[in-house]
Amino acid sequence: MSIVVTGATGQLGRLVVDELLTRVPAESVVAVVRDKAKAADLAERGVELRVADYSSPETLAGAFEAGDRVLLISGSEVGRRVPQHTAVIDAAKAAGVAQLAYTGVLGGPEADFTLADEHKATEALILDSGLPYTFLRNGWYSENYTANLAPVLAHGAVVANAGEGRIASAARADFAAAAAVVLTGEGHLGRAYELSGDVAWSLAEYAAEVGRQTGREIAYSDVPAETHLSVLTGAGVPLPFAEILVDVDRAIGRGSLARRNGDLSRLIGRPTTPVAETIREALAAR
Repeated sequence: MSIVVTGATGQLGRLVVDELLTRVPAESVVAVVRDKAKAADLAERGVELRVADYSSPETLAGAFEAGDRVLLISGSEVGRRVPQHTAVIDAAKAAGVAQLAYTGVLGGPEADFTLADEHKATEALILDSGLPYTFLRNGWYSENYTANLAPVLAHGAVVANAGEGRIASAARADFAAAAAVVLTGEGHLGRAYELSGDVAWSLAEYAAEVGRQTGREIAYSDVPAETHLSVLTGAGVPLPFAEILVDVDRAIGRGSLARRNGDLSRLIGRPTTPVAETIREALAAR
């Protein structure tokens, strides 16, 4: 039996592998990757590499073995994820894996924004497959915001159409730690975990914290959805993805990403990482 992480060279996947290597021997960990060269460092640490691509179902035939515990990290290509995930689910079922954990979205079937649609469809496919499952319904990564500090600092403003809505985010590493716990522990089959940060913050508070840490005046500019859409497309964001981001902000305004039940901190056995710490790390890395 191996613990298999798909998308293992991605931002979340690498962190999950790192966490697993603190818990189990390297020879128990398998990284499913599209490009072995990008995973050379994982191989050097003793991790087995299996090459497969979500978009090429035939490559997934050898990705899993009977009894494996598998983490399906959701694909990054919005609009293509349902067929991609279907290919992984079919391969996992054919192999007879012991667990299929999936990184979905906070709220699961109740999530009320367009970006959640493919996650909801994937959860339904997993349930229909009859596979032993664990749903990791991830809330927002704080890095979703700190990765875009450059324009914030350049213009002295956080621009959004989220109103006074709050976001219960956590660091990506927190979610990775939760995945590692679920993959290495017992009692998680048939469970759906709603994973979010311990503290929900507003974008006005986020802007103020960036300002505090940089010693600059950073405003929160809450604009109409149409204006935000124009700002995003003007900055080069493709229209379909810009529309998704605007829709997410509307959901934030409704409180959809503020829900907290403590699942994440309970799983990892510690408080979640404050957004101020993630801001500090991002600024130090600039």
